[in-house]
Amino acid sequence: MSEQRIALVTGANKGIGYEIAAGLGARGWSVGVGARDDARREAAVDKLRAGGVDAFGVPLDVTDDASVAAAARLVEERAGRLDALVNNAGITGGRPQEPTRVDLGTIRTVVETNVLGVIRVTNAMLPLLRRSASPRIVNMSSSVGSLTRQSGPAGETTTGPVAVAYSPSKTFLNGVTVQYARELRGTGILINAACPGFVATDLNGFRGVRTPEQGAAIAIRLATLPDDGPTGGFFEDAGTVPW
Repeated sequence: MSEQRIALVTGANKGIGYEIAAGLGARGWSVGVGARDDARREAAVDKLRAGGVDAFGVPLDVTDDASVAAAARLVEERAGRLDALVNNAGITGGRPQEPTRVDLGTIRTVVETNVLGVIRVTNAMLPLLRRSASPRIVNMSSSVGSLTRQSGPAGETTTGPVAVAYSPSKTFLNGVTVQYARELRGTGILINAACPGFVATDLNGFRGVRTPEQGAAIAIRLATLPDDGPTGGFFEDAGTVPW
């Protein structure tokens, strides 16, 4: 079995996910580019390889059980283990998302990808992660997942627009991260939530003020934590994010 470290990044064909793959690859990792769009996934793999990254494509729809199971088999056949899983794939659900106007189907769709998709992929990859000497899981959250930042005192600016599907899905994901950390404590698997900041991506119409490379930095740091690193936390570049 190769000693090269192996990562899988979901939603890695563009934006923050692509930069996470590029950043880990620049550190010598072999990186699986998880994405459901065949053409975009392979274009990303080609671009990463052109930049010197040992990248490989992983067809992956996080909402589909069979797709996730096939992705786990592909990683096992290629590497025999997984050292880091970065659950980056996510959707906003579009507008409107005011609680009084939202279509309940929008909430179901967002939670299916942003929360259930993370659980589905994580559980499928756990047997491979358990074979690693230093397994890491990173769940890409958001500042809008912080209830503290969403519910500041009267008159204080809160984070993000009113979004009853997307924002609570990230709060839900944070809670899921904590529960995994509780169950996996003592196994050597460190799992944390990452806040990339307001990054310019197609999810927000490129209105963000940070670059995808800047947004990827916290995920790369959490994916490469030392064995005595934290688990069950919520972090951004500046430190801990309040729940």
